[in-house]
Amino acid sequence: MQATFKKIAFATSLVVLGALAAPTFAADPPTVGGALMYPAKTIVENASASKDHTTLVAAVKAAGLVDTLNGAGPFTVFAPTNAAFNKLPAGIVDTLVKPENKAALTRILTYHVVPGVHTAAQLTAAATQQGGTATLKTVQGEPLTFKLHEGKLWIVDAKGGKASVSTADVMQSNGVVHVVDTVLMPK
Repeated sequence: MQATFKKIAFATSLVVLGALAAPTFAADPPTVGGALMYPAKTIVENASASKDHTTLVAAVKAAGLVDTLNGAGPFTVFAPTNAAFNKLPAGIVDTLVKPENKAALTRILTYHVVPGVHTAAQLTAAATQQGGTATLKTVQGEPLTFKLHEGKLWIVDAKGGKASVSTADVMQSNGVVHVVDTVLMPK
């Protein structure tokens, strides 16, 4: 009987050692704009690789926010796509990226950033717990409102504009990005 216990103990230890030595593979990072979004890279590094965020990256550079969004954070960024910027009236983006409009551009871009990491599940839970609506204060200073409508989480800006998240929870080394289909506007 003791020999049987020794055999079982030996077999168990081999299984445990095998499990510890077996390689583990993380899931592939998500793809945004045709590029893999690596969780070890910063928000700006990953956004710069996305073909869907060239306008956002150009705007971040024009506003002088590259160092900030490459910083430690953590940040939650609601990242408008090129198509979202294209919804704006003709000429607005070209006007905003001019040096004389840096303050206005910075105000709009920082309205898309919330301090801390807020996943889609956390935003949905907060809205659910608060009767369908939750708010978070942006780096710009004004709040964004998160509303549940027909089972979907919507972001409502200060002017009543609504954005939906097309890709949620893109983890970065300094926060999380949620890709949105509309440029959010402060008052």
